[in-house]
Amino acid sequence: MIQYKSQAEIEIMRESCLLVGKAHAAVAALLKPGMTTLQVNNLVEEFILDNGAIPSFKNYHGFPYATCISMNEAVVHGFPGSHVLKDGDIISLDIGVKKNGFHGDSAYTYAIGDIEASIQQLLRVTKESLYLGIEKARQGNRVGDIANAIQEHTEKKHGYGVVRELVGHGLGRELHEDPQVPNYGKKGTGAKLKAGMVIAIEPMINLGVKEISQLNDGWTILTKDRKPSAHFEHDVCITSGEPDILSSFVEIEAAEKANSNLTWSYGVV
Repeated sequence: MIQYKSQAEIEIMRESCLLVGKAHAAVAALLKPGMTTLQVNNLVEEFILDNGAIPSFKNYHGFPYATCISMNEAVVHGFPGSHVLKDGDIISLDIGVKKNGFHGDSAYTYAIGDIEASIQQLLRVTKESLYLGIEKARQGNRVGDIANAIQEHTEKKHGYGVVRELVGHGLGRELHEDPQVPNYGKKGTGAKLKAGMVIAIEPMINLGVKEISQLNDGWTILTKDRKPSAHFEHDVCITSGEPDILSSFVEIEAAEKANSNLTWSYGVV
């Protein structure tokens, strides 16, 4: 069942969604070769707790960390650990916070040092597709309109693999609510979008094939051909007018640009 939010609830949610972006930005300012992914996770968790919130992901269905950290060929749900960041890596951070009873959830993929041109393009196109999907997140449209816009740009225009098994979702008092929001599909299909709905739109796009596999940890999802994957996510409220993006990349992008250890993933439509 879709949970519609009042304007007051949406403003409470906005605080949680913006806090996720601030957590990203705090870590983006520090990312560099030589850090371990567990160090990154611990920085995120400390920031969330210091700001009066709790990490949404920690202990969610048994997930043991505050942050999903997925590197290179890992699509999503990666475990932080002893892996050391090095020049040429890409690292996707998926962060969730819960504050005042509502969740915020946002993902961003960072490039460490100099990365191959083909991977730079993957990040740029995936980020572009997120905003193309958001443009369709309007009252009267359907979930399939969002999904189709993302698929057209990534798979049909650029030949990338769009993951089928993992999707965006509704967001609110629960981390995952109805409806599901795929990144592929037909226009005019799926749940109808109405004012008061809040959805997390999150393209998960592979440089190679769309197929995936799972590690024995029961969480980490990898591309089947072990080529890199990118992931960007915004929280969006459906209104009677323009889509209202509750989360923000502004502080993330500023930190990314200022950090000489990162390649800025520019190219937003």
